[in-house]
Amino acid sequence: MLKRAIIPALSVATLAVLAAIGLTQPSDSQPLPSTAASLSTPQAGEADVVKRGRYLAVLGDCATCHTKAGGRPFAGGRPIQTPFGAILSANITSGGLGDWTPDQFYRALHEGIDDQGKHLYPAFPYPYYTRMTRADSDALLAFLKTTPADRTDVQTDILPFPFNLRALLIVWDALYLKAGEFRPDPAQSAEWNRGAYLVEGPGHCGACHTPKSALGGDLTSRRYQGAVLDNWTASNLTGNPRFGLGGWSTDDVAEYLKTGRNAKSNVTGAMAEVVAFSTSQMTDADVHAIAVYLKSLPTMDERPAPALDPATLKAGEAIFVDQCSACHRMNGQAVARYFPPLPGNANAQQRDPTTLTRIILRGARSQPTAARPTPLSMPAYDWKLNDAEIAAVATYVRNSWGNRAPSVTAAQVQAVRRKTAQAAG
Repeated sequence: MLKRAIIPALSVATLAVLAAIGLTQPSDSQPLPSTAASLSTPQAGEADVVKRGRYLAVLGDCATCHTKAGGRPFAGGRPIQTPFGAILSANITSGGLGDWTPDQFYRALHEGIDDQGKHLYPAFPYPYYTRMTRADSDALLAFLKTTPADRTDVQTDILPFPFNLRALLIVWDALYLKAGEFRPDPAQSAEWNRGAYLVEGPGHCGACHTPKSALGGDLTSRRYQGAVLDNWTASNLTGNPRFGLGGWSTDDVAEYLKTGRNAKSNVTGAMAEVVAFSTSQMTDADVHAIAVYLKSLPTMDERPAPALDPATLKAGEAIFVDQCSACHRMNGQAVARYFPPLPGNANAQQRDPTTLTRIILRGARSQPTAARPTPLSMPAYDWKLNDAEIAAVATYVRNSWGNRAPSVTAAQVQAVRRKTAQAAG
């Protein structure tokens, strides 16, 4: 039985982040693309409703959060990091779901209430799943009930007091849950409406890309303006030309989601699992619809040019020439679809420099996909450069070749170094 929580991720798992525009993830190992493909491939003799449900599990990126390292698909037990403590994802195999009815499953998706009448934690993104249609809810349950039964009883109630008091979620839901299925906009095209349904519903992109209040609810006045989750920056997805999608075409967005790379960026970090388990397995039409909708988001979150220290920029340039220019070239242009270009790089110019700092400190590995099966890696510099040096080179990258973003401080680098070391340990 689902035991009071269905919990995929605030990710997009929720998805944080990427090497240049992305969602976020729980913190353990990345999957192999072959694993993702096997979960999304229809089986011989599957009923149409089960095939539809299998594809909906791809759209919702269910496997990412409900599969722990070395565990069975959908059997749960994976830690989902939240600002209030870790939550373990629930077992949603046929063995975990037990005798859940379609009505109970629909209520969980739409109201955040389980089969026992208890409130689910919003780490399970029911504020987004509430947009899903009844037919899609029923199909998803039909598929999950065909998965190999795993009887593991995941104890999801591990949050400290007072966050373990589920009655408090009544207040949270009153503040942040706007229940109701998606309603198409008759003024928009069918493709735009399909993309809106996927982004605002099963894809739950805003769960990572929209900033959160102190209570963990979406700050709707800053929709899709980026947020920091699990030591990654989930990037700004608005039309801002510097740090949003303003510099990306619709085809750029679709190529990134489908293959994990485009001429602007390579996927890595938290977004890698979203691409591996979800967007790379979607149909081309759905990926393009998502891109169309994202590109329609308005330009937001403008900011004035930052004040910069010339000495810091000079020091950063020297480090860049010595350590980075072999791959990224002196002009930062690198080699598109191999090493990400830095001029105009949206991730490098995010308001919060966590992802850029983390990649310099810990290195990065691009996610292989069927379209681009060879992974590429960037080395870690945490052993080679101190906090001030990493701050200087990050500041240089964020403010060269037409880029503009606030300086990175040694204290910010130290904080990311400490947090990522703790997560790795």
